[in-house]
Amino acid sequence: MEIKMDFQVYDIAIVPIIVALVQLAKQLGLGAKLLPVLSLALGVATGIFYVAPSDPKQAILVGIVMGLAASGLWSGSKNIVQK
Repeated sequence: MEIKMDFQVYDIAIVPIIVALVQLAKQLGLGAKLLPVLSLALGVATGIFYVAPSDPKQAILVGIVMGLAASGLWSGSKNIVQK
C-alpha cells in the first residue's frame, strides 16, 4: 500500500482561512470544546473538495493535517499572547 502525498505549498495557505472560520464560529457562540472538532472537519472537507477530490485517502489525510495545523496554530499563538 503506497500513499502519495502530493501537497502543493500554496495549499498551506488554507490553514489561516480555517483558523479564521473557527474564530468566526467562536464569536458566533460555538463552545470552546467543539472548536478543534470544527477545525478538523473544515480541514477534511477542504481536503476532500479542494486539495485531492480524486483521491479520498489522500484528501482525508491532507485534510486532517490541515485541520490539526490550524488548531495548533491558533492554540500556539493564543498561548504566546497570554504570556
